[in-house]
Amino acid sequence: MSLIEKIEPLLLAVAALIGLALGHFGGLSGLLGPWVQILLILMLIGVFWDIPFKDLKKGFSDLKFSLTSLAINFVWIPIFGFALAKIFLGGHDDLQIGFIMLLVTPCTDWYLVFTAMARGNLPLSASILPLNLIVQLLLLPVYLWIFGGLAGQSDPLYILWQVVLVLFVPLVIARVLTRLSASRERLNGALRRLFPGLRFWYLFLAVACMFAGEGGTILERPDIFLLLLAPVLVFFALNFVVVRLAASAMKFSFQDGVSLNLTTLARNSPVALTVAIGAFPDRPLIALALIIGPLIELPTLALIAHLLLRLGRRLKVPGYE
Repeated sequence: MSLIEKIEPLLLAVAALIGLALGHFGGLSGLLGPWVQILLILMLIGVFWDIPFKDLKKGFSDLKFSLTSLAINFVWIPIFGFALAKIFLGGHDDLQIGFIMLLVTPCTDWYLVFTAMARGNLPLSASILPLNLIVQLLLLPVYLWIFGGLAGQSDPLYILWQVVLVLFVPLVIARVLTRLSASRERLNGALRRLFPGLRFWYLFLAVACMFAGEGGTILERPDIFLLLLAPVLVFFALNFVVVRLAASAMKFSFQDGVSLNLTTLARNSPVALTVAIGAFPDRPLIALALIIGPLIELPTLALIAHLLLRLGRRLKVPGYE
């Protein structure tokens, strides 16, 4: 994980603050607004550039682990997240949507760092990555349809169409460009620097532009961090226990159980954030929930990794001495 990836949540918070500052200049914020969609498309082209479709079958190298992980990530967690949103965020529709979007998108990058830190089965964790990414891309439009109803949207079909555009237009562009440049080394290198190389900064700028246009709404809600703190921590605490029990029931080894824990705890906020900005451009509190969530998530994952290490030592698991 690069330095930027390690501090990504903090940098996105900085982008939001820059946007809030720019929002005081009315004419400037109006000019920045139209760039949000363009920047999101550029960012997602970079995200989709290296989707390993050819490695999809590796996700089923351990069928029991893969099916258990998929069931937890895409069946149990959406239901659990919806319940937490209703319990802790009732009356705050936008925060509910942002919170649920955070939970239904499993992480596809930094969970590997915490798996290695906790000495889990890293090859097994890596094998599930392309499967998690592809399944969440297919299900996000469905989730957004549901969340649009939660938010009382009068036209959920419009939201669904926007999500399809945000996700699948960049996917098609990325696949076309990678094929065209596959046999041209210089072109491939230039395109990689332009898209995967700059993808975080496209998201950074998109967040800044969005918050520049919607800063007034956000400044009226300084309580958002405290509202989100409880449901995020409850999710990590209860889901940690549920997954440990599932790993025991499935008779996974300790290392495989560690991998299952971290694969089902870490969330993929950049993709969810990108979709939220594209689908709900005039509702900045949804995006703000997806920026605040990882600020709580990353130190919590580090704590869980150390807890798993201590548990491995206490149980005298080989490799944890």
